[in-house]
Amino acid sequence: MSFWKNLFGGGSSNAEPAGDKVLGEESHKGFLIKAIEMKAGSELQLAGTIEKEIGGELKIYRFVRADRMSSREDLVTLAIAKGRQIIDEQGEAIFR
Repeated sequence: MSFWKNLFGGGSSNAEPAGDKVLGEESHKGFLIKAIEMKAGSELQLAGTIEKEIGGELKIYRFVRADRMSSREDLVTLAIAKGRQIIDEQGEAIFR
């Protein structure tokens, strides 16, 4: 897996990222999108995971974006929307 992909939010893992506080989740096209709490000072940064079981193995893709907000509700709405967009554009290719 590429250094740059890991650095900028890509990649897959077989285990749930440790310490992530899930603020909301939604299923979309067989994937599970989770909005994750990521604090950036007094604000929240847009972050989430996309999960899918493939061949009996749980794959997890983590994404982090530069967007920041103060409302948890806004974070959940935007993280779920971003997760849907990633799935619609890339599908299972995000796990490669």
